[in-house]
Amino acid sequence: MQIADQGIADDTRLHGNKLTIGIVQARFNVGVTHALAKACHDELIQLGVPEKHITMIQVPGALEIQVALMALAGQLKFDALIAIGCIVRGETYHFELVANESAAGVSRVALDYQIPIANAILTTNTLAQAVARQTDKGRDAARVAVEMANLMDAL
Repeated sequence: MQIADQGIADDTRLHGNKLTIGIVQARFNVGVTHALAKACHDELIQLGVPEKHITMIQVPGALEIQVALMALAGQLKFDALIAIGCIVRGETYHFELVANESAAGVSRVALDYQIPIANAILTTNTLAQAVARQTDKGRDAARVAVEMANLMDAL
């Protein structure tokens, strides 16, 4: 099996100094989403993304994230986007609907606009599980966005 060379040296795939990143954060479960957003923002700065090249917007909940992502993607000025939200299972089928539709919507925007979108919409059974994942998932989303933006630029 041959792996295509994407033209990105390992030491540059996580350099964000030339990138512009948009973040859409849902306010529902704001304690978790704020921690996700902070970890993500801090990691973007660590990766060299200039503060002035990071745009953060907030929406009410996970199902509103996709509309905001679409609006940002349509501006054609972002190298990558990040979706931040938190969906905690409840006692009804609503969890599955919100989780499935939010994931599908994020993918649709990414494919329609050919822009990398790091999906940091947590879907957990309990709030404690979300809290346990919030920092690592926020950092991971920043790294995914930067790496994929650099990959897309190289392709």
